[in-house]
Amino acid sequence: MGTTDRAASQQPVQLVVGRIGRAHGIHGEVSVEPRTDEPGRRFAEGVRLQLRTPDGDPPHARPDRLTVRSCRRHQSRLLLGFAGIDDRTAAEGLHGLALVAEVDPSERPEDPEEFYDHQLVGLEVHTTEGTAIGTVAEVLHGGGQDLLAVRTTEGREVLVPFVAALVPVVDVAAGRLEVADRPGLLSPLDEE
Repeated sequence: MGTTDRAASQQPVQLVVGRIGRAHGIHGEVSVEPRTDEPGRRFAEGVRLQLRTPDGDPPHARPDRLTVRSCRRHQSRLLLGFAGIDDRTAAEGLHGLALVAEVDPSERPEDPEEFYDHQLVGLEVHTTEGTAIGTVAEVLHGGGQDLLAVRTTEGREVLVPFVAALVPVVDVAAGRLEVADRPGLLSPLDEE
């Protein structure tokens, strides 16, 4: 690895940690749908987070970074307050934006069974029998579960639910993961 490659690999990685929901109250708080298993760490007072549109672009006519001023639970929701967002009107303007943290690429989740998206993208995908399938192109965060978008060696994209029953082996150090294939999962079903 050359000096340029090494420097590039040390650049912070952007990690989506939440999505802003509706405004709450009149003092600028918003509800947040966490996309992290570490909300106490990611939403601690003083943490600076970037804002991104659903397409991943910086927002237009809004600040592109906010500093957390408060974080609390209210019933089953997580509520955040940000410095400079002091009323309901300002809070409503944030609805639908993603909250993005910059993390060191060497940082790992506290739980060894958890992975950041950037750790999974680019991993080689094999069946549990050892057949090469392709590579992880993207991690999609759905309402019920995460999906791995796998670009196959034939150029197709298949979606694999990221659950232990279907993805029993993830070896980041070796650069690969294994998928327990099921009918219709990696290859289309025969029409009979």
